[in-house]
Amino acid sequence: MDWKDKIKFWGKKGKEKRDDSAKEVKAVSQTAKQNKGAEKVLKPKAEAVYAYKILKRPLVTEKSTVLGGENKYTFEIANDANKIEISKAIYDLYGERPKKVNIIKSQGKKVRWGKSMGQRKNWKKAIITLKPGVKLELYEGV
Repeated sequence: MDWKDKIKFWGKKGKEKRDDSAKEVKAVSQTAKQNKGAEKVLKPKAEAVYAYKILKRPLVTEKSTVLGGENKYTFEIANDANKIEISKAIYDLYGERPKKVNIIKSQGKKVRWGKSMGQRKNWKKAIITLKPGVKLELYEGV
């Protein structure tokens, strides 16, 4: 078998193999597309769980109710959360994009139990500003 025959032989076999592999790739890509659709259905649930870890609870105080009139809402947040994570969590839970996010770090107060001294945990508070006309339903059960 000379080199011309080898090229013909391997060229034909290669094309057949390529055609089969192309069919397999198309089938795999179609199943991947179907699986992506399934992931999109499951993804918001996972994000919502993560959002609840970021936003611990809404703060209902006198000052926060006054700020509510200015489209500002306050939340206690995780100590390691940043502004981007907070805005994503607000969008995941309430479906609204915040206009502005401000973060305040609070030092834990020093407390005393008899002779022993201690300190409460440090915590963070976020003030979220929304666009005019947008409301969050935080006080439904109050």
